[in-house]
Amino acid sequence: MKKYIAEFIGTFILVTLGCGTAMLVGCDAKDGCGYLLTALAFGLAIVAMAYGVGNISGGHVNPAVSLGVLISGGITVTDFIGYVVAQCLGALAGSGLLALIFNLGDVKDMTGGYGTNGLAGVGDNAVAGLLVEIVLTFIFLLAILGVTSKKQTHGSFGGLIIGLTLVVVHILGIGLTGTSVNPARSLGPAIVAAIDGNTTPIACIWVFIIGPLIGAALAALLYKFLESPDKAE
Repeated sequence: MKKYIAEFIGTFILVTLGCGTAMLVGCDAKDGCGYLLTALAFGLAIVAMAYGVGNISGGHVNPAVSLGVLISGGITVTDFIGYVVAQCLGALAGSGLLALIFNLGDVKDMTGGYGTNGLAGVGDNAVAGLLVEIVLTFIFLLAILGVTSKKQTHGSFGGLIIGLTLVVVHILGIGLTGTSVNPARSLGPAIVAAIDGNTTPIACIWVFIIGPLIGAALAALLYKFLESPDKAE
C-alpha cells in the first residue's frame, strides 16, 4: 500500500507543478519562455519525485513507465494495476487542486484548459498526435530503462538524467500536442476541464492514453532485446 501512496503523491506533485506552471505562463509558440518554463517544471518535478519517492515505489508517476517496467519484469501485474489507479487518482487530485486555486484566486489559466493536452499543434489530426506521443514516450522510456538497468553506471545521477530527458521531449512536444508521454497526466486535467464545461480535451484523450502506452511498450521490448546476451556469448 505504501508504494501506491507514493505513486499517488508523486503524480499529484507532477501535475500540480507541471500543469500549474503551464496554466500560469501559457505555451504559446510565439513565447519560447513559456515553453522552457513548462518543460523545466515537468522535468524538475520528475527529478524531485525520483529522489523523493523513488526509493519507495520506483518513482514511476506515469502508467506508461509502469507498463515499461512491467514488460521488463520489474513489477507484477497486480502492482501495475495498483500503480496505474494510484497515478490516475493523483493526477485527478492535482488537477482538482489547481482548479480550486485558480478559481478561488481568480487567476487566469493561460492554457485555457487546466494544462490539458490537445491536437491543435498537429492540425487536429489524431494520427499525427498519436505518432508524436509514441515517439516522445519511446525516447523517454528508453532513457529510463537504460538509467535503471542493472548494468547502468550512472549512480545517483539517474533521477537527474530522467528529468532532463523529460525536459527535452517537452521542448519538442509542447507545440505539437502539449506533450503527454503520461496517460495519467493527461486524464486528470481532461476530466477537470470537462467538469468545468470544456469537453474538447476529453474527446481526444484516447490519443494521450494509447500513444504513450504504445511508445512505452516498444521501448521496453527493444531494450529487452538489446540488453539480452548474444547467442555467441
